[in-house]
Amino acid sequence: MTSARWRRWTRRTVLALVGTGLALACGGAKKSARPPVPVVAAAASERAVPLTLGAVGTVEPIESVAVKAQVGGVITRVGFREGDEVRAGQLLFQIDPRPLAAALAAAEAQLARNRVEAENARVQAERYDRLVARDFVTREQRDEAATRAAALAAAVRADEAAVEQARLNLAYASVTAPIAGRTGSILVKMGNVARANEAALVVINQLRPIRVAFAVAGERLPAIRRHAAAGELPVRVQPSRAGDEPPLAGRLTFVDNAVAPGSGTVTLKAEFANEDGRLWPGQFVDVELELAVEPAALTVPAGAVVTGQEGPFVFVIGGDGKVAKRPVQVARTVDGLTVIAAGLSAGERVVTDGQLRLQPGDAVQVKDEAEGTAGTSPAGAAPGAAAPAEGGSR
Repeated sequence: MTSARWRRWTRRTVLALVGTGLALACGGAKKSARPPVPVVAAAASERAVPLTLGAVGTVEPIESVAVKAQVGGVITRVGFREGDEVRAGQLLFQIDPRPLAAALAAAEAQLARNRVEAENARVQAERYDRLVARDFVTREQRDEAATRAAALAAAVRADEAAVEQARLNLAYASVTAPIAGRTGSILVKMGNVARANEAALVVINQLRPIRVAFAVAGERLPAIRRHAAAGELPVRVQPSRAGDEPPLAGRLTFVDNAVAPGSGTVTLKAEFANEDGRLWPGQFVDVELELAVEPAALTVPAGAVVTGQEGPFVFVIGGDGKVAKRPVQVARTVDGLTVIAAGLSAGERVVTDGQLRLQPGDAVQVKDEAEGTAGTSPAGAAPGAAAPAEGGSR
């Protein structure tokens, strides 16, 4: 091959390689240009957020009474139905009063007889006092009369006590409710014999008001005591599977005096009016104890925070409409809002939905979640052009 032909071949080869490189470069540039990713966004904002502790609690009655008979006898009447709400003093059971009434009558008769004898002995003792001064009776006779009068007077007092006990026994034949509450199963039916102070006849649980007992970690005790010293601490509970019903509001009434050595927890109790009867003894509920309210906590919707291998992060939308990955420190999550301890500033906009399609540096197109329409301007171009209302969620 001549030198001229060699030069021409070399020039064509170089131009072909250069053309191929330019084509590859242009193709790569086209491939790297991604369209804006549609996302939902919200602005980080400062708001009052409660500082709360969560736990699982058990509902328990403030008062629970196992009603027992105080006298024995045949039950002749049951004055309620199982599961009834009863008031304090309401008749529950009637025990046959006839044997008790007869015992009262006998005690009253014994009292009447002894009163007559005691009065006669008193009069005789006074007469002997006058006669001994004139030596018509001996001092020994006078002393015997006085002793007999004192003994009969004591017998009268004993009889009076016996009559009072008989009256009480007759009153105990009517078994009444000691507290207001809801009755359980009737444990002794009509016609059965009730024995004094043995088996319970029925159990009554007070439902209004009612308590919820729950446990928190012992390390939380100093904070609870500190905030409780400043004022009454509100407590909210939500029965399991309550649906859309609002939580019930109550107040903390009891903090146990020791931390359980086995579990390291301390028992607390809260009291609730329970007017609608939603809380039931033995029921499990979700408990939220409010210690204080942080007036200016920095918050974002909970959906904005993503947990990665290096910890939680958010995608922050810059003024150029592109996103940057920003690590954050999460303090807590309350009612769908995440409190950010560090990593964000108020007013910065973060992606709340669509993070799975994002990479750092991607351009985004913010969708108005409330109206369901896409914004026409890039994120960050105008303050009111894109983001949904503050605090929006997925």
